[in-house]
Amino acid sequence: MLSYQHIYHAGNLADVHKHSLLAWMLDYLTRKDKPVSYIETHGGRALYDLDADEARKTGEAAQGIVRVRHWFEADHPYAKCLSQTSDLHGENAYPGSPLIAAQTLRDTDTLTIAELHPSEHNALELALPTATVRRADGFAMAHSMLPPTPRRGLMLIDPSFEVKDDYETIPGHIKKYVRAWNVGIIVLWYPILTSGAHANMLKTLANDHPDALRHEVRFPPARPGHGMVGSGLFVIRPPFGLAEQAANLKTRLDQVK
Repeated sequence: MLSYQHIYHAGNLADVHKHSLLAWMLDYLTRKDKPVSYIETHGGRALYDLDADEARKTGEAAQGIVRVRHWFEADHPYAKCLSQTSDLHGENAYPGSPLIAAQTLRDTDTLTIAELHPSEHNALELALPTATVRRADGFAMAHSMLPPTPRRGLMLIDPSFEVKDDYETIPGHIKKYVRAWNVGIIVLWYPILTSGAHANMLKTLANDHPDALRHEVRFPPARPGHGMVGSGLFVIRPPFGLAEQAANLKTRLDQVK
């Protein structure tokens, strides 16, 4: 349950999908002069070294952000985060979603992030000293703080899915989150697997939230036998323009061989 470390997968094509659209959504929210709450249920360590042995072992970053960074113009919110991270931490540094949030949001906004893994939690605290970082079950933390103050904002649910029950329990969590936070943007990332383990979860989510945006991209497996062949985002109350952004990104990702 506490074995997952994202450093092995940081900067892969799923991260490009998830992080580029997250950065765009957070940028969208900050265009108005109103404070924002950002909540993340499974934060990881926030800052990754793509030259670390773990990252080099899988080669996923080399097939991901290293290969496709040029897709994003300098003024794209994701490109800005990548550049800021490189400037501060070196050319091999990569921002996880908590750091993307911290770089995009303002002093008037709030960041609350959960991470249960002990060493990942410690690294997260070091990376984001101004955020509220909790060593807690992320699903329970979200239930305890909704609706947040300020009420306007976004929650990212990005579990490792190493706990197999997640596929069964996530729809119930999200249904309660939507009721408790009636203005929040709720974003779930999920892997697309050759096993089809995600299929029933998505069927339930689509039935519960018919107006949500479901966006999926496919790409080759990172290595022979690897079970993840795509990345999905399920976005409740998607911001205006997100569907177009997502479609443009899919066009690019569809070209990856």
